[in-house]
This record gives sequence, structure tokens and C-alpha cells, in this order.
Amino acid sequence: MMPADWLVNWRCGGAPLGSPGMALLTSRRSGVSATESPAPVGPPSTRTRRSPRWRAVLPPVLVLVGVFALWQLLVSARSINPAVLPGPRLIVASTWADRANLWPAVATTTVEAVLGLALAGVVAFAVALAVDASRTVRASLYPLVIASQTLPIIALAPLVVIWWGFGMVPKVVLVALFSFFPMAVGLIGGLAAADPDALNLLRTMRASRIQLLRRVKLPGALPQFFTGLKISVTYAYSAAIVAEFVGAQQGLGVYMTTAKNAAPIRTDLVFGAVFVTALLTVALFVVVGLIERLAMPWRARPGR
Repeated sequence: MMPADWLVNWRCGGAPLGSPGMALLTSRRSGVSATESPAPVGPPSTRTRRSPRWRAVLPPVLVLVGVFALWQLLVSARSINPAVLPGPRLIVASTWADRANLWPAVATTTVEAVLGLALAGVVAFAVALAVDASRTVRASLYPLVIASQTLPIIALAPLVVIWWGFGMVPKVVLVALFSFFPMAVGLIGGLAAADPDALNLLRTMRASRIQLLRRVKLPGALPQFFTGLKISVTYAYSAAIVAEFVGAQQGLGVYMTTAKNAAPIRTDLVFGAVFVTALLTVALFVVVGLIERLAMPWRARPGR
């Protein structure tokens, strides 16, 4: 059920879709007379059946397997020094053997990334609501939101460490700085693009601004918010690792630095940490996709 449809259902006190009052209200939006009979619904087409999920996963997996196979063949055929370019087999074996040191680093960086995303989401919601509520705030604040993206955020990492030390706070702040912009712009655009027909309908019912926000604007802005959140997810782990490079006691950035400075250099462990970071980012992206489906059940369609 789309947001504008359950608006009508909410106003009618949960009246069934077939009732005269509901038919009259929904006819205003659909353009169909309330006296007309709905078109018969036939059996679902076979084209709308969902395809197996493995068909979407298999092609990229095959590409990765092919790339890793060629990589391993190149390293083995040319006898490349593992300190320069280790093969995938050595990377996997070494990373697994060093898992006792890797897992604490993974846990620390994951906490930093998730907390940074949460902080960015809270600030993005606050800024978007303020911009949507007042034209004056929009004219004064929205250009600053855009201008903030022109700052070299990576260059702020040393300053963040100087201000907040070597604990978790500077990492969370840096992740939030990286993640804020896509979510804020998505929310601001989504709130501004609210369905005018639905807004006018609720205004005729004397809905308050809070009700307009809850019933129309926020549900309509959720798709753009989750689009921005998915973009932010791809930055989260990288931002946390950059902050850990500058100064930290634990994390994947510290793990990579320790492997790089080891004697002899452990390039295999550096590659392993990079691969683990990529897997964690993909996993977090999938989690956000699941949350999106739960938050917007009306967007679920056959075949998706």
C-alpha cells in the first residue's frame, strides 16, 4: 500500500476499500468513478514470478573467481615475491592464521562505522526537518550543507584526533562527516518532493504539520533517504580506517599499519585486511537493504 493510499484509509477510520466512503475518496485520486466496477483481476502472469536470487549473485561471483584465478596463475608463473604481490591463496591462508589479531580490529572498526552512520543519520534528519520547516532556514542552511562537501574531509582527520584524542570519538566523528552529505541531501529532496495531492487532502481534513510530516512527507522521503544511506555505507569503513591511520590503539587501520611495518613486511596481511573491509562493507550494504524493505513494505513488488 502506497503512503497516499493509507492516508485515505487512516482518515476513514480503517474503512474497507470497498465501502462507499472509501470509494469516493480514492476515486478523487485515481480518476475512476465511484460507481464504476473495478476491472477483473486475472491470474498473475508468469513473467512476474521472482527469479532465484542465485541468478543475481552468480555473475559477479564468477567474475571474482576468474580474477582471483588469473591473479594466482600470474603470481605462480612469474614467481613474484610475496612481499611485493602475494597470491590469493597465501592471502587467505595468512589472514585466517592471524584471525586472533584480526577479529578485535574488525570489531572496533565496525563499531566506529555503525556509530558514525547513526550520528550522521540523526544530524541529517535534524537538518532536513529544519530546512523543510522554514524557507529562511532553507535559504541560509542548505547552501552551507552543499559547501560542506567541498571541504577535504580526509585532511580534517589530524585535526579531529588533536581535538578528541586517540579514542573512539574522533573516528565516529570522521565517519559522520563522510556519511552526512548523501543522507542530508536525500532527505531534503525527499521532503520537498512530497505528494501535493496527499498534502492538500490532509489539509482539508485539518491535519496538523506533525501529521503532514508523519503521514506524507516522511514516508515519501524514505526512498531518497535510503538511497543516500546506501551511498554513505560505502564510505563508512574507509573513513574509520583513515582516522585509525592518523592515530588509534585498535582497528583495521592499526592492523594494516602493523603489518606494513613488520620485518619482513606482511603484504599478505595488508591485502587480507583490505578484502575483509570490502566484505564488511558489502555485508553492511545488505543489512541496510533489508532495513529498507522493512521500513517501506509498500515498495515490495513481484519479481523484485
